[in-house]
Amino acid sequence: MSDRFSGKAWVYGDNVDTDVIIPARYLSTSDPVELAPHCMEDMDADFMKRMAPGDVLVAGNNFGCGSSREHAPLAIKGAGVSCVIAASFARIFFRNALNIGLPILECPEASRGIKAGSRVEVDLAQGRIRNLDTGEEFSAKPFPPFLRDLVARGGLVPTVRARLEERRRNPS
Repeated sequence: MSDRFSGKAWVYGDNVDTDVIIPARYLSTSDPVELAPHCMEDMDADFMKRMAPGDVLVAGNNFGCGSSREHAPLAIKGAGVSCVIAASFARIFFRNALNIGLPILECPEASRGIKAGSRVEVDLAQGRIRNLDTGEEFSAKPFPPFLRDLVARGGLVPTVRARLEERRRNPS
């Protein structure tokens, strides 16, 4: 995964909980490919029919609240969403998203300033979010190198595996 990407914005409000990100009736699997078709279906039944890989979710405060299920970021990532931008995240969702390699940025200004359908460009290394339709730029906290590496490798488990393999090949 690159540090930069762009896509169309899908905008939602405050308190989007994990039950609407991926309804409980689909929790019999943790396979992102099987979860993806149901991503956001209880909030936006047409989301998966209209979104394109690389699109961006934008939301208000407390995105990912509710249960601690890892299925929610897995469904979002499996759907092909490149990044979630929100005014704030529920802490467990924040941690789960990073654990599975889903880029997320907290930026209240972008949350308020990006409208549904806007084309958005994100630069994780700079923490820059740009509305390509209006030219407006927003600043979020940049992803440090270790988090960009974690996202590029697909999350915490692949990162740990890769580092263990590097140590095995190059013991110090």
